[in-house]
Amino acid sequence: MSYMSRWRHSAAFTKLTLPGVALAAALALPSLSSPALAAGKTISAVMHSDLRVLDPIITTAYIVRDHGYMVYDTLLAIDENFKVQPQMASWKVSDDKLVYTFTLRDGLKWHDGKPVTAEDCVASLQRWGKRDGMGQKLMDFTKSIEATDAKTITLTLKEPYGLVLESIGKPSSVVPFMMPKRLADTPADKAISEQIGSGPFKFVQAEFQPGVKAVYEKNTDYVPRSEPASWTAGGKVVKVDRVEWITMPDAQTAVNALQSGDIDFMENTPYDMIPVLAKDKDLKMEVLNKLGYQTLGRMNFLYPPFDNIKIRRAAFLAMSQKPVLDALIGNADYYKVCGSVFGCGTPLETTVGSETLVKGNGLAEAKKALAESGYDGTPVVIMAPTDVSTLKAQPIVVAQQLRDAGFKVEVQATDWQTVVTRRASQKPIKEGGWNMFFTNWVGADILNPISNVSTSGKGKSGGWFGWTEDAKLEELRDKFSRATDPAEQKKLAAEVQERVFEQVTYIPLGEYQLPSIWRKSLTGVIGGAATPVFWNIDKKE
Repeated sequence: MSYMSRWRHSAAFTKLTLPGVALAAALALPSLSSPALAAGKTISAVMHSDLRVLDPIITTAYIVRDHGYMVYDTLLAIDENFKVQPQMASWKVSDDKLVYTFTLRDGLKWHDGKPVTAEDCVASLQRWGKRDGMGQKLMDFTKSIEATDAKTITLTLKEPYGLVLESIGKPSSVVPFMMPKRLADTPADKAISEQIGSGPFKFVQAEFQPGVKAVYEKNTDYVPRSEPASWTAGGKVVKVDRVEWITMPDAQTAVNALQSGDIDFMENTPYDMIPVLAKDKDLKMEVLNKLGYQTLGRMNFLYPPFDNIKIRRAAFLAMSQKPVLDALIGNADYYKVCGSVFGCGTPLETTVGSETLVKGNGLAEAKKALAESGYDGTPVVIMAPTDVSTLKAQPIVVAQQLRDAGFKVEVQATDWQTVVTRRASQKPIKEGGWNMFFTNWVGADILNPISNVSTSGKGKSGGWFGWTEDAKLEELRDKFSRATDPAEQKKLAAEVQERVFEQVTYIPLGEYQLPSIWRKSLTGVIGGAATPVFWNIDKKE
């Protein structure tokens, strides 16, 4: 039976609303025209967001990171025990801890057939080091990175730095993916022109339809490592011929397609449907990202009203985590009120400065602070994505909390990819700028002051969207990066958090976990530190 016929004859089809029917038909038609669909095994997946941006170095958007893991590979990787492991390269460290030597393993080829060289990897590290928070800090301590021969990368430090391997092996945004030098030489603020990696899948550019689907085919030239797959480390053994990411922004439509067998995998299970889906004998549901997510708000420091610290503090005092989590998740089994910038249950957990966020008792103080701040009624422009279930509630709830404190608020609804593009703009509000947006960090991205780029104080010269400029924060982060004693690290992390809340660098709004769900015809689905991966998965026909 054809793909379209299955849609028409499935029991789920009768449940669809008219918009859902139109969407299903639209999604089916491109697949019908695909010559590769009938050949081999194909996994159809609905990811958490539509893919539009393709360069995984120029954005922290997780869907682009996930795309990166399909197409590209990394020098090092993190396993399920949080240990750094070799991936494309092994390493040695000099006795004085100043020289790290990485040696590429055999069998590495780019998708265009050319061999991977150390020169390619040096250029990739340099480009990544201009965009990523941990990369930027590593480069601050780096004297040189050189290709000393075709397979050897030599990184020399100015002084010992304890997070070299953890930085190069980091599992989440921005991941140091390796690219050919001709692509890695692209300026760090401009998107690369091709999707050529050395990873386990190849991107099928000819079939890419933003808003409809993205297609990946097995890289038959890929030589996986011999170790078992473990998070982003180990052998990336591809057992299917093709993976299609199908765009279905309506959760009910996606669930219906999953139940009928028209798709195989859904990254985000709608919370309100969990009780029903858990009883479906054909489906398996599991939290793949055990570290969960931190949801957060981020202000723009460049323009009124949040260029004024008194107004930022008033807004901070107005916010409360539990109403956000109730609206976002609803099911208390999957969320946690958490006042720690670095995550609850982690070595650096601290509650310093978080009382009003956690207890929700800051409104009266917020009104008083706003009245004394000189606020002139400038509207707060909040970007609100409508097509990602885990980002819909935060703008609405926080907008009302700010209004309750006396702010004027303008909520501007768009899709998430528009937010991803627009948040990079430093233009004034009247020219398409913004005052606030919301996003989610996976737990792997917030574990310490170096990986958590929301704590950066680099401002417009390399800082994360919002462009906080704070020399004291950077001083504290530098001290943390040099510290080796766990007690000293914990002390410094608490000082960083205190400064973050004092300056309102960003606002953590709680933690949550989100189960994925797939048909039992898929086997070998593995969890990860941050991202769903499609190697190791087989499909029963």
